[in-house]
Amino acid sequence: MSEAQTPSNGSARLNTEVAHNARVWNHWVGGKDNYEVDRAVGDQVAGMFPVIRDVARADREFLGRAVRHLAVDHGTRQFLDIGTGLPTLDNTHEIAQRIAPESRIVYVDNDPVVLAHARKLLTSTPEGATDYLDADARDPETIVERAGATLDLDRPVAVMMLGVLNFVLDTDRAQDIVRRVMAAVPSGSWLVLTHPTTDADLGGEGNIAAMEFWNENATPPITGRSRAQVTAFFEGLDLLDPGLVSCARWRADSDSPAPVPQFGAVAVKP
Repeated sequence: MSEAQTPSNGSARLNTEVAHNARVWNHWVGGKDNYEVDRAVGDQVAGMFPVIRDVARADREFLGRAVRHLAVDHGTRQFLDIGTGLPTLDNTHEIAQRIAPESRIVYVDNDPVVLAHARKLLTSTPEGATDYLDADARDPETIVERAGATLDLDRPVAVMMLGVLNFVLDTDRAQDIVRRVMAAVPSGSWLVLTHPTTDADLGGEGNIAAMEFWNENATPPITGRSRAQVTAFFEGLDLLDPGLVSCARWRADSDSPAPVPQFGAVAVKP
């Protein structure tokens, strides 16, 4: 187990007067690591777009199913979780190491609140390892370089980007981030991704007004993307069945869960 790397300006970046995504998301999934401003904005968004709480839960459940599938069915033992958010029940390392104690996990986020709770993410089995990097998803080279201290980048890695690319407003830049990260990991590596959408077939129309309110009252700003735009993130990769679907329906445990306007998919690098 390694220590979180605390930047000297970590406390300076903590702003409790403006709602922040990691804390609002924590509120939506029933956590307590949030402030009054986060609850107020989160409740307003939920009033405008009631399905958002279902999205938050579905996204978390997708994470569990994806990690278990990769660990059990594909023998994946390394995970690079970019944009991890605040710790909650069944974090990536807990799921992976329950299946394979030797699993190695690196978490990445640039939220000072997440950093303050990073020690909750740094428990590990003796056989495995976890680490936390305070880094921005927009700087993939730094992430990969620092992750290499814990992960063996000559062996397959599951790169996890759950609900993070929606905070990169420029679509070309978001696609470039994915390309650069996946170029740094070997064949047999995975991309695990979720992303909100405004597509009507998943009930995403309500996301439009909710995101506008969010961008006026919270940080960081967010954007939804279409099926075609999210599909483009997987260029050069092979999607696992069932492909790009509502994250609630990706290899779901029940027969027909209600879809949520959040895409989810897993793909392998050939």
